[in-house]
Amino acid sequence: MSRMSLNFRHVKYFVATATLGQVSRAAKELSISQSAITAAIKELEAETGSRLFDRTAHGMELTDAGRRFLAAGYRILASIEEALQPGTADDAFSGTLSVAASYTVLGYFLPQHLERLERRYPNLRIQLYELSREMIEDGLVTNRFDMAVVLTSNVNNPELVTETLMSSQRRLWLPAGHPLLGRDRVRFGDIAEEPYIMLTVDEAAHSALKYWNRTQHQPNIRLRTSSIEAVRSIVANGQGISILSDMVYRPWSLEGKRIETVVMAEEVPPMNVGLAWRQGVDLSPAMRLFRGYFAEVYQTPQSMLPR
Repeated sequence: MSRMSLNFRHVKYFVATATLGQVSRAAKELSISQSAITAAIKELEAETGSRLFDRTAHGMELTDAGRRFLAAGYRILASIEEALQPGTADDAFSGTLSVAASYTVLGYFLPQHLERLERRYPNLRIQLYELSREMIEDGLVTNRFDMAVVLTSNVNNPELVTETLMSSQRRLWLPAGHPLLGRDRVRFGDIAEEPYIMLTVDEAAHSALKYWNRTQHQPNIRLRTSSIEAVRSIVANGQGISILSDMVYRPWSLEGKRIETVVMAEEVPPMNVGLAWRQGVDLSPAMRLFRGYFAEVYQTPQSMLPR
């Protein structure tokens, strides 16, 4: 039996749908028909032998196989984009850029991009700072930093411009064998009966309580911790459950125990990651380059880029 020829189009359409969460939004951003994206995703699923999305009332939700393929998809698109560049590196550009980032972004999002930027622009010097959201916002407004890579869903300073690059879905984390894994629909009321591990770093607790407060329930908090690895281990060992984003998810704890995930029946907002800078500032060549790189990788519409 002949196999489909996997091509750039399949990966591009898949990544756009995964990033935006809906076929209609991906079609609009890519200026193509929804049927073209739907057909490409079906072909990709047939080729991989795995269902990559669950189709829900909220949109397209990645399966475990889809999350694994998304990580590969970003690498594929970045590699193709780099291959299309005239030469292996841009030695002509030279400049310095001060970039602030929050803990979660620096630990789980930025490293691979910093390596690619260094390889592509060897004479671009990025001065990196890890700070809290409040300190980042203040530093951008007072021109201590040129740009920031942050959780844009947390930014609330009207003096800043934000540009979301990707949305990371939040799911319920459970240990292997947990009774909730057998439920067709898991709701906040079900979770409220379980011991809950509340992550606090990067205002995670504040974000969690915002969507909990929209329900009639509250989490039964057993522990508050700033350590994602602590949450991972405690959940894997059956001492509690938590709701966290796909970006920080790993299927195994440090002890080698399995962590399962479940999509909630009720809506849980995603964690948005992107760029921020001071409103009204003239983007320097280094800032334009930095922004342009992420636009290419995450398929940001070209209309959003500065002329």
